[in-house]
Amino acid sequence: MQRFTQGFYGYVVAVAVCFGLVGIFLLIAPQSREEHIPRVDYSMDIANLGRAAPYTVWAPSAPTANWVPTSSRMTTEKGTHTWRLGFATAKRAHAMLVQSDEKPADKFASRLANSEAVVGKRDIAGATWEERFRKDKDQRSLVRFLPDATLIVTGTADWDELSTLAASLKQQPKPTT
Repeated sequence: MQRFTQGFYGYVVAVAVCFGLVGIFLLIAPQSREEHIPRVDYSMDIANLGRAAPYTVWAPSAPTANWVPTSSRMTTEKGTHTWRLGFATAKRAHAMLVQSDEKPADKFASRLANSEAVVGKRDIAGATWEERFRKDKDQRSLVRFLPDATLIVTGTADWDELSTLAASLKQQPKPTT
């Protein structure tokens, strides 16, 4: 018995027992082959922002096919109301809608887009959006300045996916209290 607990044979037995236990664990442990992306319901944030913000709230009119809303965060600081809504796109890139009444609007847009440089303009659903791009972060941004707020659609998603999100935005009615 001592020969199996010492030296080379002991090492081989210990490794074999470990591999056997790992194999048994892998056979009986449940495994999922499906991708799991956490999904959030952002309807309450739309309602809360509509009550709190002095500007018109814009939100996606309907869920875009195969897009998953992954985060929603509304903040109010120093009289400024900001809402961030994140998505995993159909191509599993990241896209985010940000809207705020932060002033100055151009500084806010530059901070969120990580770029001050406008690389083009894009007409989306009858509205003109600025295109901004930051190569080192692979971040594309669409910026639209409204009289009372700024809308930014940004992320690692391609221009077509960002444009799809921007085109889906609709003004939300003010909630009744």
